[in-house]
Amino acid sequence: MKNEMKMEFDAAAENEGFARVAAAAFVTPLDPTLEEAADIKTAVSEAVTNAVIHAYPDWPADQPRKVEMKCVVDGDVLSIEIADHGIGIPDVEKAMEPLYSTCPDKDRSGMGFAFMEAFMDDLEVESAVGQGTVVRMKKKLGTQPFLEEEE
Repeated sequence: MKNEMKMEFDAAAENEGFARVAAAAFVTPLDPTLEEAADIKTAVSEAVTNAVIHAYPDWPADQPRKVEMKCVVDGDVLSIEIADHGIGIPDVEKAMEPLYSTCPDKDRSGMGFAFMEAFMDDLEVESAVGQGTVVRMKKKLGTQPFLEEEE
């Protein structure tokens, strides 16, 4: 069975909690464990927080600051995509290094991508400078870990 939802919201700190709860509620029909639900909420929180904090610095007030979230359940696999249309990440590989932060003065730990990787089974980050960033995550619900099929 496949089910899908998509939403868009302002890149505002107060919407991080909304996104967490929406993703967890969407997967509820699959009866995730408390640990799985917490993992999903944490990963979504990190991805949305990254978009809110990093995607739109010094953005003109008259231009929209939006974050899009798409969730798809296909069988027992949840796919989540968090996208922004902000400044993009010049060096994704560097940005994904634990403890790396472009905002250490804002008390950021630089662990966002590391947490997403730890709590989800698969993580991909695609970014283009001046166009935005897309974070794609997958989690298999149930007892078996998610594994990519080899091509």
